[in-house]
Amino acid sequence: MRKFIAWAFFAALLCSCTAGKLQLQDGYYSAEAAEYDSHGWKEYITIYVSSGKIIYVEYNAFNASGFVKTWDMNYMRIMNASDGTYPSAYTRYYGGQLLAKQGIQGIDYISGATDSYYSFIKLADTVLENARIGNTMTSLVDLSSVIK
Repeated sequence: MRKFIAWAFFAALLCSCTAGKLQLQDGYYSAEAAEYDSHGWKEYITIYVSSGKIIYVEYNAFNASGFVKTWDMNYMRIMNASDGTYPSAYTRYYGGQLLAKQGIQGIDYISGATDSYYSFIKLADTVLENARIGNTMTSLVDLSSVIK
């Protein structure tokens, strides 16, 4: 009997540690690039978690004046003409994939927005880790190592 109780305690402890690692804590979590990129944008992601699930994702970028990238019509026209996509399209896609998959596994990149894909994955990984440990402070993420 003692052996069973010890084993049951160990199993419960192991399960609670594993569950705590995987379970997202409720709240808002954000991460943003530590520096502006070569085009003057700083990418960020914010998620809202409720009942352990992501229910809201915002992925975008802003410049030094606070203007958000998805509102820049000139940038959209230029990028769409050269790359076949634009910020308002790929940010919604990547954010929607994170929401649907509840994690970064299986999120595919969009041709023409691969730099932003790698930045998104790194930012999303950081924000998900924050949600696991309950860190609601905005994390600054070094994106200089991301393939660009």
